[in-house]
Amino acid sequence: MDIAIIVGLDVVSGIASLVLISAGLAVIFGMMKIINLAHGEFLMLGAYATVLSVSAGVNIWLAMLVIAPVFVGLVGVVVERCLIRFLYGRLVDTMLATWGLSLMIVGGTTMMFGNTIVGVASPLGGFTVGAYQSSLYTPFLAMMAILLMTAVWAVMRYTRVGLVARAVMQNPDMAATLGVNPTRVYMATFGAGAAMSGLAGGLLAPVAGVVPTMGAAYIAKAFITVVGGGTSILWGLITASGLFGFINQIAAFLTPPVFGEVILFIAAVVLI
Repeated sequence: MDIAIIVGLDVVSGIASLVLISAGLAVIFGMMKIINLAHGEFLMLGAYATVLSVSAGVNIWLAMLVIAPVFVGLVGVVVERCLIRFLYGRLVDTMLATWGLSLMIVGGTTMMFGNTIVGVASPLGGFTVGAYQSSLYTPFLAMMAILLMTAVWAVMRYTRVGLVARAVMQNPDMAATLGVNPTRVYMATFGAGAAMSGLAGGLLAPVAGVVPTMGAAYIAKAFITVVGGGTSILWGLITASGLFGFINQIAAFLTPPVFGEVILFIAAVVLI
């Protein structure tokens, strides 16, 4: 029974992590049809923003939940204004441009901070289940994933902001005739997706080694989760995260971790 509880917590952690790392990509890809290959680097920037803020004496909760998403959101706005806005409707060009951006961010971060692993201590303690130990940070990540999905659903379903965003993505010309500025909506949507990525990076900083190349460990999982979820941004993301998170954690428990990752990608290929 004890081991079942621990495995269950690992599954919850895996699902929550997939939701968090994929939410920003789901918004940008699902609404704007932009394949952002720098998504992993946005996560990395959020993690570094958290680490540097905590090192400067900022409260870790403020660093994770406010500074990281705000900083990466602003970076996303700058990227959209300086790069992405010239490439709408040019899928291959957007992929090449964001791939180059990811290389530039990794190189710049490595020059500034080196290629050493840094991190922050988990702000929550642990608990025991029989002979096993687990961290209270696991249910916290699950709670944050639920809150994030609820917030996205509420904004898209019940607010004018969500209505305008959906209208622009479906028919920008018609929205423009009604007085909406599509340019601002595109900028805000890309910035919001980047902010979600920054939030994910900040939340993962206490449980993952923060290094300039850490984005590569998440980008593939995020893409297969978003693509596996299909056209539904919210419910597709939730169901795909639930399925892939369950498969990944159970496979990692029953087999060596490397085989767990392989089984996850095989399951994704079969589903897609």
